[in-house]
Amino acid sequence: MDSRTSAVLADQRLDALGRANRVRQARAQLKRRIAADDLTASQAVLLHQWEVEGMPVDELITSQRHWGAKRCRRLLLGLSLKEGKTIGSMTERQRLALAAELMRPSPASVS
Repeated sequence: MDSRTSAVLADQRLDALGRANRVRQARAQLKRRIAADDLTASQAVLLHQWEVEGMPVDELITSQRHWGAKRCRRLLLGLSLKEGKTIGSMTERQRLALAAELMRPSPASVS
């Protein structure tokens, strides 16, 4: 391998690291907004934001307050979705169904 090739590979690695860091930061910000009720998880699913495309659906759902792994699993099981499915790989029908379920009031909050 000559020096030009190794320089190109080093530049590609740096670009990939920078891109991965931007995605991590954007996802962390998105999860903070959801936890603070500035944005709902259903809005994040429907808005097609670039930062959620590769994000696992369970990671997004559990960023909501009062949503743990068990509750998330129950919801996804009812929609026939796997926990690790990325939001970007979901069909429009799946996105709409998930958003509708996330907007439904929980049985505990209905009095």
